[in-house]
Amino acid sequence: MATAKANKKEIKSAQSTDKLAVIQTGGKQYLVGIGQSLKVEKIKGAQKDSIVDFDEVLLVIDGDSVKIGNPVVENAKVKAQVEEEGRNKKITIQKYKAKTRYRLKKGHRQHYMKIKILEIKS
Repeated sequence: MATAKANKKEIKSAQSTDKLAVIQTGGKQYLVGIGQSLKVEKIKGAQKDSIVDFDEVLLVIDGDSVKIGNPVVENAKVKAQVEEEGRNKKITIQKYKAKTRYRLKKGHRQHYMKIKILEIKS
């Protein structure tokens, strides 16, 4: 429930700007606006304070005009700056099968990058 509220806040903050875009990275899609900060999966080759270009732009909204990609919008790019790199909190995975003496416990910490959207080109 907390993540749904956070996503709604991000969308509202993104909608306050005139230009919006939907980008795809790390197998997920994000609605972004200029000046917005968000956490995405780690991007290979990117380091802190470097500029990253997202070429997989699925949708661009500029005021009243809307461009929908098939599957991506041609010549559209989103520029972002990497603010920080890190790892999320540990999650534990437990498996159990009754009557077979099978128990498994594993942990995982996912890498992430916090980025700030600088520019949306359509």
